[in-house]
Amino acid sequence: MDRWPTSRLLSAAARLVELAWNEKLRPLGLTYPAVLTLDTVATAGPITPGKLAQSVRVQAQTMGALLARLESRGYILRQPNRFDRGSQLVSITDPGMALLEQSHLQENLVLSAIKLDSGDLRDELLAIVRHTPFV
Repeated sequence: MDRWPTSRLLSAAARLVELAWNEKLRPLGLTYPAVLTLDTVATAGPITPGKLAQSVRVQAQTMGALLARLESRGYILRQPNRFDRGSQLVSITDPGMALLEQSHLQENLVLSAIKLDSGDLRDELLAIVRHTPFV
C-alpha cells in the first residue's frame, strides 16, 4: 500500500468507509445509496428522478429501483410534476426525515475511531467531488 498512488488509496478508503457505514445502516434497513438519495431529496426539496440520479451519481435505472423501495417503505413520495406532465417529483416524508436523522448519527460513528484532521480531509474531498466529472 505504501507504493499505491493517491487515487487507489482514496478508492480503497472510500470503499472501506462505505462498507463500515452499510454495517451501521443495516439495522435501520438502509444502505449507503438510500441515505444519499434521502439526503439529496431532503436538501433539494421536490426533485425529478432524473435530476436526483444525476445528483447522487447513479444511473436512472438504479435510481428507479431505489425510489421504488423507499416509496414502498413510506420514506419518499412520488407525485406527478404539474409543470411537466411526463415526469414526477420526489419528496421526502416525515418518516423518511426521521430515518435520515438516525442515519446521520450512525454516519458520525463510522470514522470516530480514527484520529485524523477531518476538517482538512473534508476540504480536500470536497475539492475532488466538485471538480471530478461524472463518467
